[in-house]
Amino acid sequence: MADKMKSGFAELARERSMYPQEAPAKIKRGSKSLFIGVPKEISLQESRVTLKPESVEVLAANGHEIWVEAGAGKSAHYSDREYSEAGAKIVNSAKEVFKANIILKVEPPTLEEIEYLNDGATIISAFQSGRQSVEYIHALNAKKITAIAYEFIEDKVGGLPLVRAMSEIAGSAVMLIAAELLSNTNGGQGVILGGITGVPPTQVVILGAGTVAEYAARASIGLGVDIQIFDNHIYKLRRIKHALGQQIHTSTIDNATLEGAISKADVVIGAIRAEKGRNKCVITEEIVAKMKSGSVIIDVSIDQGGCIETSEMTSHKKPTFKKHDVIHYCVPNIASRVSRTASIAISNIFTPILLHVADAGGVDEMIFNHPWFMRGVYTYRGSICNIHLARKFNLGYKDLNLLMAARF
Repeated sequence: MADKMKSGFAELARERSMYPQEAPAKIKRGSKSLFIGVPKEISLQESRVTLKPESVEVLAANGHEIWVEAGAGKSAHYSDREYSEAGAKIVNSAKEVFKANIILKVEPPTLEEIEYLNDGATIISAFQSGRQSVEYIHALNAKKITAIAYEFIEDKVGGLPLVRAMSEIAGSAVMLIAAELLSNTNGGQGVILGGITGVPPTQVVILGAGTVAEYAARASIGLGVDIQIFDNHIYKLRRIKHALGQQIHTSTIDNATLEGAISKADVVIGAIRAEKGRNKCVITEEIVAKMKSGSVIIDVSIDQGGCIETSEMTSHKKPTFKKHDVIHYCVPNIASRVSRTASIAISNIFTPILLHVADAGGVDEMIFNHPWFMRGVYTYRGSICNIHLARKFNLGYKDLNLLMAARF
């Protein structure tokens, strides 16, 4: 009888985890350990987070300290408990998390958040330098902040891993968005994106032949869409045809051909990446006015000013507007629609970067000891300067302590 009771208690203990559990030994922080902070995003409808719990676990296992602001991962469906169990410390305020030496964000820090930063700290986020004011740059400079813009982070082969990841997501998402907007429920033409037996396929025009265009075209091909891609770089047009493995219509941008294609299009995707800090407007309002009633424009490049004259920035809360009876979708952070996927992609890129920085002995050591980490960036007595930014704001190198074009 006693044995049966003992067995029953043992079974109950196992089921309810009453036995003491093994815990991983805490790794002592060394001289190369990083102190990383992950604040909660406060920008309008920004749902992404820079580190997933699994990445926090990897970093913590390597002896790094990670502080996560409470609720930072909620919009990406990560709980504070997941981060805590992975080894992060959960803090209740942004002011507290900004005490870290390295801050990881998605959106650019606000002026208030810059004030929270310690002098000489490092912040990695999107900076969208073309949209920032002189006061903003001086606020970073006053605290000697090393600011790394993730839209300029490169890998060893010259690619932009974070930009490409977000572009892949945006390219895949725009066709899903277009399919919704073409339906009657959204005031569209009431046509299906693609084609069925006996019905002509939907006409889609894509401006630009980069990553967004490639993934938008991949999604379109599977639906049977008739695609035309325009770009003034022939090598990009060749690359995208090779990547897709399809004989699609490609052309350079000339007014007559483009206007003819736009007037027949059901969907127009603007995906031209800005060059030298500014974007080109390739579709005028007069061309938009000739488009079919209920057709759709999705300007993915709106965060850089847009490439369509009628584009105006919108938000996820109110994503569309109509002009000349054409539906415009101009949300700058399309990847935030699928925050979980986007967060995983960002975290998978940041994690090896941080581990590499730690192995090098810190951000400064990484910069100065690895020439491939920074190309086209100028330094002055330990200050890290981007020549294009300095020229834009008429700043001397002594005044600018920013890294806006890190190469990893």
